Amino acid sequence: MSNKNSSLEMIRLGLVLAVFAAASCTVLALVNNVTSVKIAANKIAKANEAMKVVMSDADSFEPVENFAQSASSSIKVLSVYAAKKDGATVGAVAQINGPTYDRGTVMVGMKTDGTITGVQFLELSDSPGFGLKANDPTFKLPNGKTFYGQFEGVNAKNGLKAGSNFDAISGATITSVGAAALIEEGTKSMFKYFEGGAK
Repeated sequence: MSNKNSSLEMIRLGLVLAVFAAASCTVLALVNNVTSVKIAANKIAKANEAMKVVMSDADSFEPVENFAQSASSSIKVLSVYAAKKDGATVGAVAQINGPTYDRGTVMVGMKTDGTITGVQFLELSDSPGFGLKANDPTFKLPNGKTFYGQFEGVNAKNGLKAGSNFDAISGATITSVGAAALIEEGTKSMFKYFEGGAK
């Protein structure tokens, strides 16, 4: 008799757990549906704001449908937008994701002559301390600029080389070189757009 009661109790507990699991999954799915839309909207808003920061001369941005991808399999050009002023293309902005010390996403603006107009980090998951200094607006390099601010005015035609046309953060060379590689891949994609499309 006790074995029968024990079996019934186990079945009852199993059913209760199954109900709780189903209810939890349903609640999580609903929360995900509600929050994923807001998260996506926030990411779009952040990217739109960054475009205006990195290419302040433009009065509108038009998505480029067919843009060149990075030759590196670890770096992905997420989007390219033509930067327009009074209807004429004055440059472009690109959003790029890839490895830094961990991973980062940057937005870079560039004039049609190759001059970088600005860089903004949208995400950076490097280690606290040295790595995150790349995105810290209060951290200044010996040249008096932020890490990302030093790229403004640099012409990307000859590429980006640490110690030559940008300074790496002392103690965070991997982050510095990784971030510069993202910026450079973005500029390459924009140059190809200026030349007539993805190649």
